[in-house]
Amino acid sequence: MDAKHRTALLIRGFSDALPLVPGVVAFGLVYGVAARAVSLSPAETAGMSAIVHAGSSQFAALGMWASSDIGAIILTTLVINLRHLLMGASVAPYLRRLPLMWKALLALWMSDESYATAMAAYRQGRGGAWHFLGANLCIWIAWWPAGLVGALAGRAILDPTRFGLDMVFPLAFIGLAASFVRGRASVVAAAVAAASAVAGAIWLPGNWYIIGAGLLGSMAGFASLGAGRESA
Repeated sequence: MDAKHRTALLIRGFSDALPLVPGVVAFGLVYGVAARAVSLSPAETAGMSAIVHAGSSQFAALGMWASSDIGAIILTTLVINLRHLLMGASVAPYLRRLPLMWKALLALWMSDESYATAMAAYRQGRGGAWHFLGANLCIWIAWWPAGLVGALAGRAILDPTRFGLDMVFPLAFIGLAASFVRGRASVVAAAVAAASAVAGAIWLPGNWYIIGAGLLGSMAGFASLGAGRESA
């Protein structure tokens, strides 16, 4: 692949992720405000976003900042990010021919949004490592400055949920997830995962419902796929 083709894929991945940026920015602003509430400085807030680059884990860490030790924070964020095992397993077939360093680079910056963008492109036959990297860059560039702005404005915005900023991210992600639903198996998987996530969020502690819903949805989709083949 020549440099021109690599650059085109990088730009395409970046532009494909752009529609998700408003949600990322809104989420980042809320995170920045929350970070200021636990007395993180703007530099510390932006630094955590730039290095950790995992919104759910960062919010969990902030919630435990004043009342938990470092071991509990590490364990909690590890559990939250276990979903990356599922994400990594699903994208692995497309990355088999890449060198280890390439895989590590893509995994380091992979976010929920860039993963979804890259997977959509792979399934449409126009994905690639450079496209994936472009999507990662787009989300990273939007994420940490939004946290910094939120931290700087934290004293002026006492309750960001009043403006509905906390709803932008999940609504944008639901819209993106809808593009994956094709055929009976994916409908079954999505429905079971959604129902399990809602029930798990009510009944399970912490964020185990994310892993549980992903596994149950995957098993239901696989079972539906097998049933369809048997009846064919």
